[in-house]
Amino acid sequence: MISKVSRADVRMKKHRRLRNHIAGTAERPRLAVFRSNNHMYAQIIDDTVGHTLVSASTLQKDVKAELEHTNDVAAAYLGTVIGKKALEAGITEVVFDRGGFIYQGKIQALADAAREAGLKF
Repeated sequence: MISKVSRADVRMKKHRRLRNHIAGTAERPRLAVFRSNNHMYAQIIDDTVGHTLVSASTLQKDVKAELEHTNDVAAAYLGTVIGKKALEAGITEVVFDRGGFIYQGKIQALADAAREAGLKF
């Protein structure tokens, strides 16, 4: 009997494949996005040294106060938060790592919000 592969396993396999081509440097760090069933997380990472330079999530009180729900397309407001923090840290260009998720809905809205905030990718 053929067993069905879980969606989480498929996403992880896609993410591993993507990470073979995407790497963040000091000049152009990686904007990594993760979304769970309840929250969204974004980090800007320098992969050469393995440090998170800037992070934001819907768990933070100031972000959570702006949102009615933390897991819908409106929660992509997180993109503007991460964009503003990145500009304050002197980061203008990033490489977008969608984390194995399909580039639509919440992920696309977060990317668009980050672009509007001033990040280039």
